[in-house]
Amino acid sequence: MNQNTKYASALIIAICASGMAQAHTTKGVAGGLESGILHPIMGLDHLVAMVAVGLWGAQLGRPLIYALPVAFPLMMVVGGLLGVADLGVPAAEVGIAASAVVLGLLITLALRLRTALAVAIVAAFAIFHGYAHGQELPEAASPISYGIGFVISTGLLHAAGIVIGLLNDWKPIGPWLVRSCGGIVALVGFYYLAGALGFA
Repeated sequence: MNQNTKYASALIIAICASGMAQAHTTKGVAGGLESGILHPIMGLDHLVAMVAVGLWGAQLGRPLIYALPVAFPLMMVVGGLLGVADLGVPAAEVGIAASAVVLGLLITLALRLRTALAVAIVAAFAIFHGYAHGQELPEAASPISYGIGFVISTGLLHAAGIVIGLLNDWKPIGPWLVRSCGGIVALVGFYYLAGALGFA
């Protein structure tokens, strides 16, 4: 891993760590932008799935290293609008948990899918994440600033995943580390999926 990658890793970790610290200490956040930034990192199921998008993209390489982190927030905005409008998206919590399971397994198995299929999978799961964000829009918060906030936060989480995914080029141990991260994401997803289905 070169020096630039190390610096990028440290920066992303610092950003995410500071955000997570605020998520646990901020009470009654009123601002739409701040609420939007904090929301994706307050739930572990959201967080690992969004990191996994960047991680899978980095594992797959071009063009998906760029396409997946763009497709996810774009479709998440669509889901967010559905949530704000209170238009039903069935089993949203199941969909969020399933996204972590599926993405985690795809990374663990290092499956290489066609570009269109990979983008479609990520885009479909983004609807569930966006819907949950939209449903939880704080009272009196601006939907636009809130939406901008959760897109920014999502982008940072994707970037963190991409930085971790760069380990894939660090042979021979890098690919194993990346796949192990996928396994952790899948395990978190299974835990939340069991809860969403009433088994835990």
